[in-house]
Amino acid sequence: MRRLLSRPLSRLPVDPYIAALLGTVLLAVFLPVRGPAATVADGASTGAVALLFFLYGAKLSTREAMDGLRHWRLHLTVLACTFLAFPLLGLAARGLVPHVLPPELYTGLLFLCLTPSTVQSSIAFTSLARGNVAAAICAGTFSSLAGIVLTPLLAALLLGGSGAGASLDSLLSVVLRLLVPFLAGQLLRRWIGGFLTRHRRVLGLVDRGSILLVVYVAFSAGMVRGVWQQVSPWRLVVLVGVEVVLLAVMLTLTTFGSRGLGFGREDRIAITFAGSKKSLASGLPMATVLFGAQASLAVLPLMLFHQLQLMVGAVLAKRFARQQPVALPAEPAGSAMETASARGGA
Repeated sequence: MRRLLSRPLSRLPVDPYIAALLGTVLLAVFLPVRGPAATVADGASTGAVALLFFLYGAKLSTREAMDGLRHWRLHLTVLACTFLAFPLLGLAARGLVPHVLPPELYTGLLFLCLTPSTVQSSIAFTSLARGNVAAAICAGTFSSLAGIVLTPLLAALLLGGSGAGASLDSLLSVVLRLLVPFLAGQLLRRWIGGFLTRHRRVLGLVDRGSILLVVYVAFSAGMVRGVWQQVSPWRLVVLVGVEVVLLAVMLTLTTFGSRGLGFGREDRIAITFAGSKKSLASGLPMATVLFGAQASLAVLPLMLFHQLQLMVGAVLAKRFARQQPVALPAEPAGSAMETASARGGA
């Protein structure tokens, strides 16, 4: 299983899905949807977001989630990193406005700090590093589930006065467009869970295709309104530098913090990866609901951070794997005695 998970990570310097997202952004830049077609596309985007969270709810096994609660200290640590440490660092970055980051990019950076942890890459890197894969699965799942509620609440609290569109009104929109479909998926899981399991690959394409549609509509709206004229290439370079520092701080905090809390090596690896990652799959649709026309700038820091965490995570996972000695299989008692006798005879 580790080989299957690590193979794509070791071969590709750039995540193929990020390449697809960047291609979608370029399409929106040169061929943005306008006029009546934009209204149709916006409706399709709304339906795609609801479908995404319906599938999230339908695929989440309630029994597995409850079983994972046994390792509550680890999950609580990951949640604290995701929804406490990250937001605090995001608030501290407010001092970078306006000389280092413009307000619109800072809003996206703070939103990045409020999103839940990712599941897929956390599992892949934890497996590659020979960590506690089961804990990474549960931690990522709990974070995604908590993020459906906590991310909009934190956004309404911290971004409500920023003019970014995150408010109590958008909170109601989140409930109707995200939470209700998610709960509907949970309720219907008993009848459709088997179908989803059998068609996992096709549904994965539906997931990613839906997010690409959401990105295209959001960036098209930004182009039509002239949002991208506010950002210079130099600002983007500075944003990447800020995100490098953010990721480095969180990796340091999760690595040494988990050691200070007394976790074993495998658990520390799971905490390091699950606690320092942010979910692009969950964050993108949430941003379209929370920010509306400003979503294109709001999701840009998240897209950049996602690629950054993949590249750094791959290097770090391989380093952890090299540090762990591979246990050799025990020799049968007879063979050991024969070897000892042979050495004695020599």
